[in-house]
Amino acid sequence: MAGTDLGNLSDRVAIGRVVGHHGLQGWLKVLSYTEPRESLLDYRPLIIGEVVANEFEGRRHGKGLMIRVAGFDDRTAAEALLGQTIWIRRSQLPEPEPGEYYWSDLEGCRVTNPAGHEFGQVERMMSTGANDVMVVRGDTETLIPFVVGVYVTSVDLERKLIQVDWEPGYL
Repeated sequence: MAGTDLGNLSDRVAIGRVVGHHGLQGWLKVLSYTEPRESLLDYRPLIIGEVVANEFEGRRHGKGLMIRVAGFDDRTAAEALLGQTIWIRRSQLPEPEPGEYYWSDLEGCRVTNPAGHEFGQVERMMSTGANDVMVVRGDTETLIPFVVGVYVTSVDLERKLIQVDWEPGYL
C-alpha cells in the first residue's frame, strides 16, 4: 500500500524514473539509475513523486524494469505515476568505500583547478561507459572526466569542493 511519509526532499536520492506504462494491470516501465539496474527493486520504500510505495512488485522486462505499486492496480490509476522520479531516502544507502562517491553527493559541488580557476558547479553526472563525467555549469558548460587520481585530485564533500587537473578550454 502507498504511504504518506515523504520525508525531507534534501534527504532523498533519485534512483530512477517512471517512463511508461505496460498493459492494463498497472505495470509501469522504469528507467533505473542503479547499477545493476535490478537493485532498484531491493529498496523499500520507494518514493515515486508524492507516493511512498511500501508495497510493490517488480521484474526485469527486456533491457529495463517494470514495477506495479499496490493501490495503483490498473492502467488509469498507474498513469498518475508516469514521468515521476523514483527516490529513496539517503539513509537507505550503504556508506561508500573510501575514494567512492554517490553521484548525488557530487552534484552541486564547486569545481576548481590548482590555478584557482572556478569552472562552476557539478550540474549532473553521466556515464560514458569508459568512465563517469561531471557536467559542470558555470559561464559555460564543461565536461570533465571523473577519474580520481588522474583528472580529479581531491573531493571535499564537507566543503562541497572538487579540485581537478583540468584547464579552461580543454575539450
